Amino acid sequence: MTFAAAVAGFGEDVKCHVAEYFATSSLSSKAGASMVAKTFILLSVTFGAYGLILSNRFSPWQMLGLAFVMGVGVAGIGFGIAHDALHGAYSSRPWVNKLLGFSFELVGASGYMWKITHNVIHHTYPNIHGLDEDLEVSPFLRLSPQAKLRSIHRFQHLYAFAAYSLTTLSWVFIKDYRYFLMPDLGPFRDKKHPRSGVATLFTAKLLYYGYTIVIPLMVLKVAWWQFLIGLLVMHLTAGLILGIVFQLAHVVEDTEHPSPESNGQMDNAWMIHQMETTSNFAMSNRILSWYVGGLNYQVEHHLFPKVCSAHYPALSRIVRQMAAKHGVPYHHHETIRAAIRSHYRTLKSLGNPLASSP
Repeated sequence: MTFAAAVAGFGEDVKCHVAEYFATSSLSSKAGASMVAKTFILLSVTFGAYGLILSNRFSPWQMLGLAFVMGVGVAGIGFGIAHDALHGAYSSRPWVNKLLGFSFELVGASGYMWKITHNVIHHTYPNIHGLDEDLEVSPFLRLSPQAKLRSIHRFQHLYAFAAYSLTTLSWVFIKDYRYFLMPDLGPFRDKKHPRSGVATLFTAKLLYYGYTIVIPLMVLKVAWWQFLIGLLVMHLTAGLILGIVFQLAHVVEDTEHPSPESNGQMDNAWMIHQMETTSNFAMSNRILSWYVGGLNYQVEHHLFPKVCSAHYPALSRIVRQMAAKHGVPYHHHETIRAAIRSHYRTLKSLGNPLASSP
């Protein structure tokens, strides 16, 4: 059997067995009761902590702890609610996905811009330098072997994790606006935005600034600098969690960073490209899987982005079996610690490639 035939066979087998899984189990590919319960828990924890802070019934140190809880909740909402909803994976009803997708706006990000940069660009071109925007989060980080090497990158393995903690601060105040104003975004040239997208972006940002900055400054009986520390704790907590989890999916050892041919086409079929550039981690950790919305099952998510994350553990057994059958790579790390170490080594190698050469 030729490699091309094996590739085609893998895609057909995976799709067939996944379809059979849902048919024989009589399960919907969308969210079930457990997903709804998680949605309620994450929203309650996050905005419950917010309400407790505004009550002024706690000391500054206790409010700081609640700000930390908010940060954990904000990251959880992004992972476990908004991500599925914006992919259309939460419900078979578009209006439900649209409604829950606004939870992204609730935590300060733009669902409209995310659909462009993540759903379309990242999922189509993972790990392709110049197209995948996730590889260009900052000029201080070199996340692709095709990216320009700067002298400061030699130390990126030392400061990268601190930089990740700035993820949501950048997202809320810089990233969405920068991408919105860029005429050329990934494969898009002279990108034009509909009025509805523009209105949603700016209205949601103002509402977010209102409830996270204006209202607390008006209500809280603390000094402005104490409020600022609390706001930073919330963002640094959420940012660190989000930054690390997203990087463990693609910027680790063994995942590939292919370059397109001169005609812009890739050598391999789309499903094989996803397998080569994506990695799972800590698949046996049920608590982590619950919290990160199945994003530790990135392989399955990239193959079936419109399937609810609650099904990824079951789908992973199918994908892994078919990958072994057809000789297709299935990248994964057994624990989150192993994945973080792999990411650290990858950062070090990308920052100083000559040091890792034989």
